[in-house]
Amino acid sequence: MSTTPPESGHQPDHSTQPNHSPLPDHQGPQDPYPYGGQNTNQQGAAQGPEGASGQYQPSAPPPAEPPPSGAAPSAPAPAESGGAGPNGPAYPTSAPTQPQPAPPEETTTQQEIRASLARVRTEVAKAVVGQDAAVTGLVIALLCRGHVLLEGVPGVAKTLLTRTLGASLDLEMKRVQFTPDLMPGDVTGSLVYDARTAEFSFREGPVFTNLMLADEINRTPPKTQASLLEAMEERQVSVDGEPRMLPEPFVVIATQNPVEYEGTYPLPEAQLDRFLIKLILPIPERAAEIEVLNRHAHAFDPRNLEAAGVRRVAGPDDLAAARADVAAVEVGPEVLAYIVDICRATRTSPSLSLGVSPRGATALLATSRAWAWLSGRRYVTPDDVKALAHPTLRHRVQLRAEAELEGISAESVLDGILGSVPVPR
Repeated sequence: MSTTPPESGHQPDHSTQPNHSPLPDHQGPQDPYPYGGQNTNQQGAAQGPEGASGQYQPSAPPPAEPPPSGAAPSAPAPAESGGAGPNGPAYPTSAPTQPQPAPPEETTTQQEIRASLARVRTEVAKAVVGQDAAVTGLVIALLCRGHVLLEGVPGVAKTLLTRTLGASLDLEMKRVQFTPDLMPGDVTGSLVYDARTAEFSFREGPVFTNLMLADEINRTPPKTQASLLEAMEERQVSVDGEPRMLPEPFVVIATQNPVEYEGTYPLPEAQLDRFLIKLILPIPERAAEIEVLNRHAHAFDPRNLEAAGVRRVAGPDDLAAARADVAAVEVGPEVLAYIVDICRATRTSPSLSLGVSPRGATALLATSRAWAWLSGRRYVTPDDVKALAHPTLRHRVQLRAEAELEGISAESVLDGILGSVPVPR
């Protein structure tokens, strides 16, 4: 369901999340918090000083009157009165006195680029069933030049999803199975002695690619896990003191199994913070699982994507042009303050021992911009921030031991924070 342009005369109620798809012409995820998040606090802040999740929740202002039925949402208006939010920053007290120029109209080329990325889900669906939300998350990561942590039980098509995404975008993809005996040089590359020339030459590792699938990254020791830090942050590999640039685009898609922890090495918080988003791949619904079996019953071969009809619908040049468009998406000061308030609330939550860092705040800004652009808008709304808060922040917070014993999850803590932080209007 595509997003319609703003209509003047109506002010939206941003206290709830609209159910719109980030990619036009396709049905989006029905969950208002996509990519595996669950809204367990749909009624806003809980009564009393503590909500259902067990953490303190400041009382939120009463929701505004909803717009008339059928009205299209419009851009959020500045607050009528100033004052500090629950974490300090004050929202704008009045609208600018000088009229602001309207965003430039999109060219035909820009619309074609968005349409080509919208077709990525159609291509991936030819091989992968029931994971449209995860495909959208991967596209957002490519637009933001970020890395992705995929979590799901074995057999939910994590590897096939990455291969099909690379085929539809004409990107090179390499897979590395992380094992306890994997060495850093096996990932980044190493110097090899050539007996014919009596010299050392550099042999590139699998990290020199566009999409690197780090399969079961938590099964390799921290020494090998750390070998990806420079590649993920600096997009280069240093061997023998000489930096070597990685190809563009470069995205690490790491997978981990959430049900088996014996013989694993959990990723440290410093490395988890390097991932832009964490996507949870659920078990497909019954109808989707029947479709999977039906395809295999009719000679579907997951190793032969060409036979499945997967074709290239976009390329690296389209991604570069789309990134430039995403960077031009406008973000109002009230939305920036809203992002900061959410992140600061995680640092003061009694249920968390570690809150979101400033890097996490910039990541939420980037993903919200990409979501708005995919929705066909040139501005970010608080609803965009809410939609991407769970996948962007869920792996950046750490629960206290007593909160885990009480059955509190990071998802429920984020739900409570999103329900308590005032939404700019």
